[in-house]
Amino acid sequence: MSNYHIKHLEEYYQVYRKSVRNPSAFWEEIAEEHFMWRKKWDNVLSWDFSKPEVKWFEGAKLNITENCIDRHLFTRGDKTAIIFEPNNPDEEALHISYKELHKRVCKFANVLKQNNIKKGDRVCIYLPMIPELAIAVLACARIGAIHSVVFAGFSSSALAARINDCDCKMVITSDGSYRGAKTLDLKSIVDEALKSCSGVETVLVAKRINTEINMVENRDKWLQPLLEEASTDCEPEIMDAEDPLFILYTSGSTGTPKGMVHSTAGYMVYSAYTFKNVFQYREPDVYWCTADIGWITGHSYIVYGPLCNGATTVMFEGVPNYPNFSRFWEIVEKHKVNQFYTAPTAIRALAKEGVSHLEKHDLSSLKVLGTVGEPINEEAWHWYDDNVGKKKAPIVDTWWQTETGGIMITPLAFCTPTKPTYATLPFIGIQPALMDADGNELIGNQVNGNLCIKFPWPSMARTIWGNHQRYKDTYFSAYENKYFTGDGALRDEVGYYRITGRVDDVIIVSGHNLGTAPIEDTINEHPAVAESAIVGFPHEIKGNALYGYITLKDTGESRNQDNLRKEINQLITDQIGPIAKLDKMQFTQGLPKTRSGKIMRRILRKIAEGDTSNLGDTSTLLNPEVVESIIEGAK
Repeated sequence: MSNYHIKHLEEYYQVYRKSVRNPSAFWEEIAEEHFMWRKKWDNVLSWDFSKPEVKWFEGAKLNITENCIDRHLFTRGDKTAIIFEPNNPDEEALHISYKELHKRVCKFANVLKQNNIKKGDRVCIYLPMIPELAIAVLACARIGAIHSVVFAGFSSSALAARINDCDCKMVITSDGSYRGAKTLDLKSIVDEALKSCSGVETVLVAKRINTEINMVENRDKWLQPLLEEASTDCEPEIMDAEDPLFILYTSGSTGTPKGMVHSTAGYMVYSAYTFKNVFQYREPDVYWCTADIGWITGHSYIVYGPLCNGATTVMFEGVPNYPNFSRFWEIVEKHKVNQFYTAPTAIRALAKEGVSHLEKHDLSSLKVLGTVGEPINEEAWHWYDDNVGKKKAPIVDTWWQTETGGIMITPLAFCTPTKPTYATLPFIGIQPALMDADGNELIGNQVNGNLCIKFPWPSMARTIWGNHQRYKDTYFSAYENKYFTGDGALRDEVGYYRITGRVDDVIIVSGHNLGTAPIEDTINEHPAVAESAIVGFPHEIKGNALYGYITLKDTGESRNQDNLRKEINQLITDQIGPIAKLDKMQFTQGLPKTRSGKIMRRILRKIAEGDTSNLGDTSTLLNPEVVESIIEGAK
């Protein structure tokens, strides 16, 4: 049976048809032949989108780390599992073999157990991109603890909100991190966050930058000495297929971040299967995804997907422009990278610097290029294709979400003919539907609508931690019996999909989903601000940047506006993180509103984009006169 590795377009169509005709039989075959189970399932799939409730491989028993590590020990124990490439190019890269990874994960798992962590406990991981991050994730999975990784660029209040939401018992962090030319003091951010987190009993601290830090007695422990004493034997905890593996937070368009819960078996099968086929991974390829493990891309395509396939995966601590703009290409040459997966933001930033940085390096090892995080614009696509892949390495433009757990719409390298800006065809087993505003499915090609998925897939999130109603309201209430992605899409004349962007108030900046509501709430806390509205506008590097329209209270009129701008951005940095800062800020007399008081962001978006030719009928607004003054101010 060759369904596990699809090699050409005809085979894709064949396997795709099989996967949608009889999904249970299809996924059962994949699961049975390519993974280790302690007990087989009683039932492959039961589902009901009205509840919503989805269960895959019900009754099966397994541990995902046996599939990621143990089963490779006999066949590829000495093979490199993880290549750690540090921030500073003068520091040596680290090659961790599967045997070594096994040892380090077992030791770490034993340290967790000694510190009172058991199956079902939540552990927050707030670490830079160092080996301890991947090892901590796997150590949690080894003993059945639920990991919640928080990107180590988030502020203390964003961190505290996530720790409290899922009631974490432990935080794993480091003394600090290197990011380009900067060093960041992570430990003090954790200390600040923990002032409002009563549930945290233990903080494990890895050494990275070797600075003097504050250690709280009876709570904080240095990780290294504990690891040195720990045993290298750790029996994996046997998990149920539907036991939660991890919680990962994603920005909501309203209110608090949503803790997406991913279960064990379905997530494992789907992340491994997509990895193998989308990137056409073969032994002894070296694969590099430049994401941070703090995002879903890092979970699925740095850790679980590659390791389940016995791959060599690169973990990079640094940034694309340090010490200069040839850093990515230097790493590709140094480790002879075969598959390279990055974000359109990074590509645009590198393209802006020209090709001289590329030309110094041998990129001939590259076989497949990928993009993730947002749709890639045509100009960046061609630059990537021409200069990085030399028109020989296909670009897989992947569309998926934190909620989906794995890649959903994508070309398969060397199988699917690519088309710039198009994510092309649904992955095996994925059944997309485009819906109109009245809830009817748009059949046929050359249509444009809201993107939904009408049948469950193994790696979909099962719920929002502690709030199943919100999960239902957010994803399953817009269209009956369908998962609504929140994205718009069009289907062209051959059935290729192009994602047209968010249809709700989430803006993708540099590949990060930023909900507008939390940013507006933060701005509105400033004593001089009456109200605010955030929209995205096109940015040549970030894809989108944030434009804030801010109405001041009477007290604010006379204040120095430059200082106000700085204060507002500082507030955003403190509450949410520097990724959410506004690129443009316009102080306004008021905001355009409907009669029911809803802010008309569509109009604000047009003004931010510099396109005021067609603002539609503004006469029905509560305050149509305000639109003219905003247009004037924007100039």
